[in-house]
Amino acid sequence: MQITNSNENDIQEIFRLYKLATDFQKLKFPENQWPEFDKELITKEIIEKRQYKLLIDDKIACIWAITYSDPQIWNDDDGHSSVYIHRIATNPNFRGNNYVKLIVDWAKEFTENKKHIRMDTCGENQKLIQHYKNCGFEFLGIKKLDNALGLPAHYHNADVCYFEIKLN
Repeated sequence: MQITNSNENDIQEIFRLYKLATDFQKLKFPENQWPEFDKELITKEIIEKRQYKLLIDDKIACIWAITYSDPQIWNDDDGHSSVYIHRIATNPNFRGNNYVKLIVDWAKEFTENKKHIRMDTCGENQKLIQHYKNCGFEFLGIKKLDNALGLPAHYHNADVCYFEIKLN
């Protein structure tokens, strides 16, 4: 197992995994799915070294992105005390291996001088909420965003669930 930055050669596989994740969301959570993400967004994350992949036997098992500021979603974001995890997508061939917990462990080691690891998800999915709690996140509640302008479509008029791990 290896965690490393995604690169431009991974873009096709990243979009394949997002499509498979969206198809899975449509089956399990018909009220809220990811939109089709913009290639420019993913390319920018790769260039800025904020798009990651978990490799098992040289195959991408899981992908995710991070950001260091998320003020539209997190009103108390000061721009430097948190790392935010977004868009975890697991290759169906590797599903069921609790990669969120591995990502949390990685994030704890990765983050220096941060106070929080934060994550959000749209829709009130009790099973997913419990899964994130089991991975160490505190569930902070649900609310609608004041302003979703410029955010991906799944945030528009959605119930957003907030999760946080406090670091020392």
